[in-house]
Amino acid sequence: MEDAEFEVTSSGINGSLIYNVVSDVLAFLLYMHQQIPSILQDMTLEFDVLQTEHKELVRIIAQGEVSASSRRKHFVRKREVKLAIRRVDKLMNTISDLQTAFQLIITEVPIIEEVILILGASPRRPQHVYEMYFSWGRMVPETSKELTKSRTTELLSRKVIRALISKGVGSSSYTGPYKLFLLVKAPVSFSMPLHFLPKRDLRYNKKIAPLRLRFKYGGCCQESYTSHCDSQIAISKLAATSEDLTWFQCRHVIKGLALKNQSPAE
Repeated sequence: MEDAEFEVTSSGINGSLIYNVVSDVLAFLLYMHQQIPSILQDMTLEFDVLQTEHKELVRIIAQGEVSASSRRKHFVRKREVKLAIRRVDKLMNTISDLQTAFQLIITEVPIIEEVILILGASPRRPQHVYEMYFSWGRMVPETSKELTKSRTTELLSRKVIRALISKGVGSSSYTGPYKLFLLVKAPVSFSMPLHFLPKRDLRYNKKIAPLRLRFKYGGCCQESYTSHCDSQIAISKLAATSEDLTWFQCRHVIKGLALKNQSPAE
């Protein structure tokens, strides 16, 4: 499968762009590979609504100021809502934990060059592999740790998703729930054992052809970059040689839900 290349011209590649693009691709892959029943944004909103409704039902029942018939209806609805929450609770919490872990590594590591998303039973036995490369080009230093999504990043994510669709991502038939693994290449000195573990021997089945997404800076140099920022980037580049880098696997592994054999496009 051919690589897909994307230029970032209006602004440089920074942590916010990497975080949001990877997060959008991850959410898209979960849906298109039928690991979640609807797009992640809708699921998040529905999950929040269910949790709010459950708290409200608990409050109403605890007050005991409703009639017996209404009280029974509230109990029935409370059980329904609790079951709905329980079905997706672990999935939503794991996704949230993974996003938090990825935010932390983005803010801790000066430059992230490679990220891999693997769908399958394990990293060694994948069904689908997506490798993402971020060219240093003109790396923008972070001014905030909030990693908010800009208009430029939103447009880039849409372009990436269109490219994935054009390459037939998710077109294969549903074969059951997978696990989704996030791996990030970082300096060997990086230590965040609650969220990432080193995986120095990363190999997967050679029969699996990964889809590579390459992001590079395509604009000219901008005078707004200060010499201090440039020197910091140069130091980071010098420190992060290939000998000093290794893969780190996120401990938060997303397990897809068991769904009916139905394509998202249907």
